[in-house]
Amino acid sequence: MADHDGAIAVAVSGGSDSLALMHLLRAFAEQRKSKPPVVLTVDHGLRKSSARDARQVAAWAKQAGLKAEVLKWTGTKPKSGIEAAAREARYRLMGQWLTRHKIATLFVGHTGDDQAETFLLRLARGSGLDGLAAMRANAPWPVPGFAGLGVKRPLLALRRDQLRAHLKSLKQSWLDDPMNDDPAFDRVKIRKALVVLAPAGLTVERIASAAAHLARARESLEIVTEAVLARSVRAGEGGVLLDPAVLAAAPREVGLRALATILMAVSGQAYRPRFESLERLFDQIGGGRLGAGATLHGCHIRPAGRRGKDFGAAVLWLSPESPRKTGSSARKA
Repeated sequence: MADHDGAIAVAVSGGSDSLALMHLLRAFAEQRKSKPPVVLTVDHGLRKSSARDARQVAAWAKQAGLKAEVLKWTGTKPKSGIEAAAREARYRLMGQWLTRHKIATLFVGHTGDDQAETFLLRLARGSGLDGLAAMRANAPWPVPGFAGLGVKRPLLALRRDQLRAHLKSLKQSWLDDPMNDDPAFDRVKIRKALVVLAPAGLTVERIASAAAHLARARESLEIVTEAVLARSVRAGEGGVLLDPAVLAAAPREVGLRALATILMAVSGQAYRPRFESLERLFDQIGGGRLGAGATLHGCHIRPAGRRGKDFGAAVLWLSPESPRKTGSSARKA
């Protein structure tokens, strides 16, 4: 999908980062004499003030001469995993709006602070290289079902304090989300830990720089991984054939990346499987210990049988996981 007549959209929560981006994009559009951005804000309904906050964002956008759309997350909210569910809901709602209006690009206000926090969050969760490389400046849509949409993060080289100073110069206030101080959320715990780590040299800048180094390594590995996938995978009806010998012969990091890519493609999930589970499955495949099969990340992995007779020996068949029957021999990887 191409941007409709050069139009873009910016996600604005009302926090300082996204509001600063809104003003910067407006000024950039004026300078270039191009279309101003459309402001998208989500009323998530997770606290009593969420509707009022969304209306405030719309009012600020109007004051800046911009059009704003308030998108509402309706329905029952989860009792656990709120951070992930809210993020998925935001991108789903905004993706639907962009698709309807034929706009392909959403600008978001992630900063260097967010980059460092994301790095540490993923480190704590045992992520591999892709996770630790953190956020890309230009990235595909982060939830499935929105092919052709993209996310741009132009503020990754900037700190939150710099953006707040810019807002103060514009006499623009912002909203402080109380959830940003709630220690029940993992990101808040990491944010507080950064204050303790900084005197030891683990500053936001150093951590973000490490993520950038890993991002360059990721780009190189992606090229090699594509070559391994081209040799090891063949598409079939309802799934894919995988030659485990090619996968096992690749350097371990490349093999793991290739396996994760296949699982994501087969299951349609936007995120990679947990690294520990991925490694366990990789070792089962490489060591010939898969047995009758296993399941991971919404996929069923099992010997291909006659399906793979023209592709090679010991070929595996990967297909979307169906409801498992009682007594099934497939096991979780």
